[in-house]
Amino acid sequence: MVFGRLIRALDRPVDGASCVAFRISFGAVLLVATVRFIAHGWVAKYYLQPKLFFQYWGFGWVRPLPGLGMYVLYAAMTAAALGMVLGFAYRSAAAVFALAFSYAHFCDKTNYLNHYYLVSLLTGLMVVLPLDREWSLRTWRRPSETRVRVRAWVLYAVRFQIAVVYAFGGIGKLGPDWLLHGEPLRIWLSANTELPLLGRLLSAPWAALAFSWCGALFDLSIVPLLLWRPTRTPAYAVLVTFHVLTALLFPIGMFPWIMIACAPIFGDPSWPRVLFERRGLLSLPIDGVAGPTLDRAGRLAASLYAVVQVLVPMRCLLYPGNTLWTEEGFRFSWKVMLIEKAGDLELTVVDARGRSYLVDPRAYLTPLQVRMAATQPDMIQELAADVARDYQARGYGTVRVYADSQVSFNGRLRQRFIDPKVDLASQTDGLRHKSWILPAPSKPASF
Repeated sequence: MVFGRLIRALDRPVDGASCVAFRISFGAVLLVATVRFIAHGWVAKYYLQPKLFFQYWGFGWVRPLPGLGMYVLYAAMTAAALGMVLGFAYRSAAAVFALAFSYAHFCDKTNYLNHYYLVSLLTGLMVVLPLDREWSLRTWRRPSETRVRVRAWVLYAVRFQIAVVYAFGGIGKLGPDWLLHGEPLRIWLSANTELPLLGRLLSAPWAALAFSWCGALFDLSIVPLLLWRPTRTPAYAVLVTFHVLTALLFPIGMFPWIMIACAPIFGDPSWPRVLFERRGLLSLPIDGVAGPTLDRAGRLAASLYAVVQVLVPMRCLLYPGNTLWTEEGFRFSWKVMLIEKAGDLELTVVDARGRSYLVDPRAYLTPLQVRMAATQPDMIQELAADVARDYQARGYGTVRVYADSQVSFNGRLRQRFIDPKVDLASQTDGLRHKSWILPAPSKPASF
């Protein structure tokens, strides 16, 4: 009986105006972000200049396209984002963007960002969501295909995906570094103390802890506050303020703007229609509902998707030790702004005769790759394997590769990160715990 009520609730018609607004605003952010990426010369920086690329486990076959291929890929993304905004060949545009963006994302895990993963998920969802049945070129050309209502599951699918980000973002902050030590916000805020007006506030002794607690409370409460009508408007004002301040203080790319664009999906489904007072800016009602009712296959697919989205961020619980230090189970888990690491890395190659050679990672990697690899164990291991292959190709035979890595972590003093006695060239990447990562230091030195 409960299950039957749930299915009926998911299949009931709701106003599709907020879903239309989501399609347009999210697509517009993607359009700006893609054009910005091309204009800043980042296609060449991230895909053409590096000699080596760090693979995601299971995606070793993904490599940057040769020649002008990556420029073509980003041009296709730009056109697809515009298609989503305009509602022109919308589902095809969403599919092109999801596939092209995900391909570019999986070329090199040096460039991993939480919102890249979110973009892949949301655009993938949009392929199956009928978000173009109003205020689109499709309905402008064929008005009879206009549908002002959608099945409730269409709305809830987008809400669920955004809610997962905030929920696990807040849960990740419920740790001693964030709540007891104010790290890593203490480090980041201290870099902004010269700002006018805000500088004195950010340098106050209590600021880091206060900002940390506010950040955790925000992530854990913002979705319920947006869903509850009495708190909806002030909650969205707080959300905009929070994300704008985050964008100004911390270099985390397009994430704040994506969340600002997506958050109105938690409002009343008819809010855009009410906002424009039914003055013709949105289509007039026409009978029919966009989106099929959920059959057995649809319910199964939706359930599996939801379970995966919940379990993947929880996989870090399967690893021993401090996973913020080891970063095992870290990616794709919505652990937003929880780590500040800096490190130095040097490799030693030992050949069959016992001769050793010091290797500077800068001989193989770009400056960004060096900075990221120095603090991430799977990238250190992969670099060691690449160096071993290079030395073997140059006639040194089978070699061993050892890492000397010193890392500081969330205000702690630098300490050795990788066991220097382990031949990393003989290790293989995978999902199992890496026993050659040394234990994390205790509390931050600043506490």
